[in-house]
Amino acid sequence: MNHKLKRSLKPRHITMMALGGTIGTGLFLASGSAIHDGGPGGAIAGYIIGAFIVYFFMSSLGEMAAHSPVSGSFCEYSANYVDKSFGFAMSWNYWINWVLVIASEIIAAGIVMQYWYPDVNIWVWVVLFFTMILLINLVSVKLYGEIEYWLSIIKVATIVIFVIVGTLVVFGMVGSQGSVGFKNINIGDAPFHAGWFGFFSVFLVVGYSFQGAELIGVAAGEAENPQETLPRAIKQVFWRLILFYIFTITIIGFLIDYNSPLLISDNSDVALSPFTLVLEQVGITFAASLMNLVIITAILSAANASMYTASRILWHMGNSGESAKIFGKTNDAGVPTIGMLFTAVACFGLLCLSFLKGGMIFSWLINIVSIAGYIAWFGICLSHYRFRRAYIKQGKKLSDLPFKAKWFPLAPILAMAVILIIVAGQEIFAILEHQASYGGFIATYSGAILFFILMFSHKIMKKTKMIKLEDIDLY
Repeated sequence: MNHKLKRSLKPRHITMMALGGTIGTGLFLASGSAIHDGGPGGAIAGYIIGAFIVYFFMSSLGEMAAHSPVSGSFCEYSANYVDKSFGFAMSWNYWINWVLVIASEIIAAGIVMQYWYPDVNIWVWVVLFFTMILLINLVSVKLYGEIEYWLSIIKVATIVIFVIVGTLVVFGMVGSQGSVGFKNINIGDAPFHAGWFGFFSVFLVVGYSFQGAELIGVAAGEAENPQETLPRAIKQVFWRLILFYIFTITIIGFLIDYNSPLLISDNSDVALSPFTLVLEQVGITFAASLMNLVIITAILSAANASMYTASRILWHMGNSGESAKIFGKTNDAGVPTIGMLFTAVACFGLLCLSFLKGGMIFSWLINIVSIAGYIAWFGICLSHYRFRRAYIKQGKKLSDLPFKAKWFPLAPILAMAVILIIVAGQEIFAILEHQASYGGFIATYSGAILFFILMFSHKIMKKTKMIKLEDIDLY
């Protein structure tokens, strides 16, 4: 056993890893609930705003990761550039977040499998998929990278085909219904359904959907030649995510009535997938089975990336003193096996929730994970804001940075402000629209409450203070 990871991830692995961690149930299943909650206009606007946030924090992450490609977690930037207690809370928040993501993805996979095998208990599929994901990640990072690459290729190809076919359907060039036009956009109180409450509800799905774009920062320590590959991978990932998500949500919004009962219900059957509904409109009779196969692939890919991420976060915490040192050990293949197994045990405890009502648990997990993701994005932007200020204050030249983020300081400040508005707006507009409840509050803000408990308890015990700009160790 040692403490070193191996730089075995090639640029194509890094790019597809971020895509694989992002494109999963958020796009293939949960996107329907975004249109249902906020209407087509609300969903499209929400995803566009989310895209700008992603661009801003990805640029911030790119500058820091190219300058200092730390191994295991970009949460180290929060500890080094902001405050040790802030970094401690960021690390644990991010680890818990990805344990929840693993659980939500595998539960979703089990629910999807019930479409084919309704008489088979969901627990059978949960155990099968969980074991498979764990074994893949225990072997080596290179095997993980290869599997993630090819699983992501399938997802990307599916989305490209969907965008092309969906566009043809919108203009009446495919299918028997003729040109759809703005019929579904103008139904009822569309395009913005349920006012501000509906619009802000969309951001929970948006946060869940885009989460994973920051995985490049986690894999920086295992990338070959990170100073060159990371900036290029970040640019590729951002534009691909924007094209995939914005085009996809727009097509779904034009083709499916937001009032459709198939978009959301008490369970998460694959028939609720907007992708399936669109393909059925085209007349593809095997659309449900086809999308079942793709969705299973997408879910397992996202779960695979999530298991990798959670174990590397725990590895980072073990080596930085934020958790037990034993979590920072790796085997000869560079895999943090102990941290991986501990993550698996924590995830397995959450998976026991699959004994309960799957759809309800899945909805709760989306809310909790979404807020935890926004906290991570906020931390990235704040870390970059202080990194750049310290870099200038200490007399460094911006021209020496391998990658320089655009629109500083406006970009990180604007991203942080929008994130705060999104998080606070969930409860504010729930109260104004008389939709607030204790259960909803806990489901939405439990992650944020835990974050502040971790940060302030660590600050009280360790007596830490915000690091002065002139004292920040940039290297």
